[in-house]
Amino acid sequence: MTKIAIVTDSTAYIPEELRNKYNIRMAPQQLIWGEETFRDGLDITPTQFYQRLRVDQTNPKTSQASPGAFKEIFAEALKSADAVLAIVISGALSQTFNSANVAKNDFPNAQIEVVDSQSTAMALGFIAIAAAQAAAEGKSMAEIKKMVEETVPKTGVAFVVDTLDYLHRGGRIGGAARFIGNLLSTKPVLHLKNGKVDALERVRTKKKAVDFMIDHIAKLVEGKQNVRVATLHADAEGEARELLAAATQRFNAVESILAEVSPVVGVHTGPGTVGLAWMTD
Repeated sequence: MTKIAIVTDSTAYIPEELRNKYNIRMAPQQLIWGEETFRDGLDITPTQFYQRLRVDQTNPKTSQASPGAFKEIFAEALKSADAVLAIVISGALSQTFNSANVAKNDFPNAQIEVVDSQSTAMALGFIAIAAAQAAAEGKSMAEIKKMVEETVPKTGVAFVVDTLDYLHRGGRIGGAARFIGNLLSTKPVLHLKNGKVDALERVRTKKKAVDFMIDHIAKLVEGKQNVRVATLHADAEGEARELLAAATQRFNAVESILAEVSPVVGVHTGPGTVGLAWMTD
């Protein structure tokens, strides 16, 4: 039986206990803050990041996980596995997919596959976990890759930001650009569409925006089996816990996970962001 290692990147921000449980390896994205460079999820915690983001006058920047980081992870994985499947953040949001493929080329005799999740956050995380479960069950690389590709359209991410400033600064504004200049006191509800940030609605208050988001997702998962849901929050744990409880009940979810927004994603969403990622059968 072929043993297959599963690799993802740090924007999935799978809680550590789940990464350990499913033996999922994580390639760290990079956070560049002035003269300092941090490995996402390793050198700086979300709490440290958001505390500094609120007061630091220097805007941090991000860079994809490097080919070198993937090469190191692939080499380590292949010591105990026969093959590697890397599932990474949307290629429309990051060059991570390219980095993983560059690293793959350094192992011409190894079986390594790279898949673009067209997503991020725990939507990506749920896909990686499903792949790890399939690998543990002894499924082949072809079977797992096919399952992953079929699962991508069964996942989603929606979120509410306090301001579009961070997305605009980072160049990840996408279809939400049409909200700029018309926000006043409204709160934008955004989602990922075809791997890019797009606008759903703008609502007068954050509470109404969150309610709209839950209603929107409820329609998408209605009638679907085994709904899994996770929060994504940027220094807003209290709000995230309330959101997760409401969503779990509303969607009749079989699994619910409290997860954060990784610092590299938080650069673009800004503090105060709350959202949901989901996956269905």
